[in-house]
Amino acid sequence: MTALLDGLFDGISIGSVLLLAALGLAIVFGLMGVINMAHGELMMMGAYTTFVVQNLFKPLGAPWFGLYIIVALVAAFIVTAIMGLILERGVIRYLYGRPLETLLATWGVSLILQQFVRSVSWMLVIGLSLFCILFFGAMSFLSRRPNFQRIRSWALVILLPLSTGIAWNVATFIGDVYKLPVTKPWFGAQNVDVTAPGWLRGGLKLGTSQIPYTRLFILGLTIVCILGVYTFLHRSAWGLRIRAVTQNREMSACLGIPTQTVDALTFAIGSGLAGIAGCAVSFLGSVGPNTGQNYIVDTFMVVVVGGVGKLVGSIVAALAIGIANYVIGTNALGPLVASVPFLSDFFAFFANASMAKVMVFALIISFLQFKPAGMFPQKGRTVDA
Repeated sequence: MTALLDGLFDGISIGSVLLLAALGLAIVFGLMGVINMAHGELMMMGAYTTFVVQNLFKPLGAPWFGLYIIVALVAAFIVTAIMGLILERGVIRYLYGRPLETLLATWGVSLILQQFVRSVSWMLVIGLSLFCILFFGAMSFLSRRPNFQRIRSWALVILLPLSTGIAWNVATFIGDVYKLPVTKPWFGAQNVDVTAPGWLRGGLKLGTSQIPYTRLFILGLTIVCILGVYTFLHRSAWGLRIRAVTQNREMSACLGIPTQTVDALTFAIGSGLAGIAGCAVSFLGSVGPNTGQNYIVDTFMVVVVGGVGKLVGSIVAALAIGIANYVIGTNALGPLVASVPFLSDFFAFFANASMAKVMVFALIISFLQFKPAGMFPQKGRTVDA
């Protein structure tokens, strides 16, 4: 029984990680209908932001180093929210109502972000910055002309290759002059480690068990994020606008709600929550370019099983999937059914991480046969929208 209780708590802690990762996706996918395959990479960027903030605080020593996690949470939210805003304004806003095309576009963005983390250096940053200044600066200047719409196509044809060529040659010249200092990748393909502050090391002893402080911190952070999202959606003016646009976009626009601003804000908040999830995930293992891929499938399962657009459903689904993964993977039920050879052998066969995931997938598929809309299906006007 003690092993089962330990397994239940560990499953809840895993579920809290899944829920924290799925919160942003529940907003973007559930409220906006956008299949964002780059959500895992936004988590990865949040984890790398935590790594950078940690390195900035290391020279300060104690006690300042112990406070870096607070700054890292804020920085991860801001960085990924800005990236999400750029993604929505640059790509997603042209693909609303076309979920398959958003899937392909965001999948391409996820590959770009993975390679960006592997290759980013001062030379690449200089080149990208110069390109943005030249291209967007020139387009902004030309947009003031009264005949801009007529010359817009020609401006794109001329400015895009010209800005790219200038930025590429300047970055290459700087790389040839300064060599290693500007060409060396910041992170590279290898994984990096995030060190937890001193007050998050160790664990809380309960009888013969020990609960890691990092798990308790992630559980508390998840609760804070849930309360924050709920309060924002149901107790603020912009939350009311988001829910109105979700139910009926056309009528909301007729009533004066800026729907494009609402879309951008919603996507930015969902992306910022992914950054916070990445900050928490960085304490559970090393961080690498493929970190987000370890969570993207599970987070989609949480949203689909819980019910699209339902915060309560995401909470229940995350806890259920987390507990099922851990209890099956550690064979916590094995001692309880030891007297039944068939059941004992059955649970022993699935007693590892990969087979437990297969079993959970099978259970989810079976569940969706009876409840295809999830645990908490949409009702009323939301279904028609």
